[in-house]
Amino acid sequence: MTLSTPMNSQADATTKKNITRLIVATSVGNALEWYDISVYAYFAVYLSKAFFPANDPTTSLLLTFGSFGLSFLIRPIGGIVLGGYADRHGRKASLMLSIVLMTFGTLVLALMPTYQTIGILAPIAVMLARLVQGFSAGGEFGSSTAFLVEHMPERRGFVASWQFASQGVSGLLGAGFGALLTSLMSPEDLQSWGWRLPFLFGVLIGPVGIYIRNHVDDATPPPAAEQQGSPVVEVFARQMLPTILAIGALAVSTAVNYLIVYMPTYVVKTLNLAPSVGFTAAFAAQTAVALLAPIAGLVSDKIGRTTHMILFALLLLVSIFPAFLLLTGKPTPAIILLGVLWLGVLKSLYYGPLAALMSELFPPATRATGLGLSYNIGVTLFGGMGPAIMTWMGGFALIGELAPGYYLTAVCILSLGALFTIRRMRLA
Repeated sequence: MTLSTPMNSQADATTKKNITRLIVATSVGNALEWYDISVYAYFAVYLSKAFFPANDPTTSLLLTFGSFGLSFLIRPIGGIVLGGYADRHGRKASLMLSIVLMTFGTLVLALMPTYQTIGILAPIAVMLARLVQGFSAGGEFGSSTAFLVEHMPERRGFVASWQFASQGVSGLLGAGFGALLTSLMSPEDLQSWGWRLPFLFGVLIGPVGIYIRNHVDDATPPPAAEQQGSPVVEVFARQMLPTILAIGALAVSTAVNYLIVYMPTYVVKTLNLAPSVGFTAAFAAQTAVALLAPIAGLVSDKIGRTTHMILFALLLLVSIFPAFLLLTGKPTPAIILLGVLWLGVLKSLYYGPLAALMSELFPPATRATGLGLSYNIGVTLFGGMGPAIMTWMGGFALIGELAPGYYLTAVCILSLGALFTIRRMRLA
């Protein structure tokens, strides 16, 4: 008995080390994707002046968020192409390709000359870089989630939750850069060159992720050539209901996430407060995501995904509009921080089990394709276009500064409908 105890301890340590390596290998690409997304949204005011100059600042900002949303339109294509590649040739092969493409797109944004330097080529090049990033990011979630849950099927909720915890870490870094740079740099220096610094930092993440991913292996080998059908055809022909339900379950979480990255712009343009207020609130909310998502995933392994998620979707539903009434009625820094943090906490607790829930809707043979397609359609419809939709809605007199509240309430109702359907049909 005494002889086996050290061996068991050593085995446990090895298992924990392997789990950590797997989580880091998959999460680093997801983190790079969301870091770039958050930085682009957080610094939208500066990017709009650098690459999309216009006489009307609102038009310039809409063009910036339009290019932000444009990159999401190609994400479902990336999800299909790279997801199908992962289902045919293995998760690792797809993960290596996606992180290389993402790093390249971030590098282009970091080094791109402004409109004043190269004219119309600047916004065109920015849009092309965003399309490359959108395509690569489209294949990232499906492949990496499938990779994680297939390595640890008995702890799907916990390991898959790191997909979203890594988003919180990357959003935290983006908001941290925003808070730091807006505090230390003059507006002129920040507009001139300071906004490039967070993008350059993002470029450094890529090589680290490539190295780590090269040293992990798939849980199961890809199917033999004679056994391969088309995972894309299979998903479209026989698995559209799970795809639609996965999109619905994702909708509110991605909408709240993009509200958080939209917050610095909302604070400046709608509430007329300093940018640092929005960055601080976003930083607090992303901290909640990083800390609470794994806990929520762990709990869902014990009590079930839908039970957990329905509870926090209902809390979100009753919290959204009061939060925005408070934000707009008393827009002090403390109120904004508390309101956004509360939404971030609820989103984190809803978010944690989501990747595992979505993975359980699809069989292994089409898992990466189904996840990639549903995730990217959901993120495109309810997340990527969210800032532009909220900016547009804010122009209506009857809606005005409450636009995010109306938008999120509608999306939350949609997600609840999807969750109740999944629960009733026992699909996950």
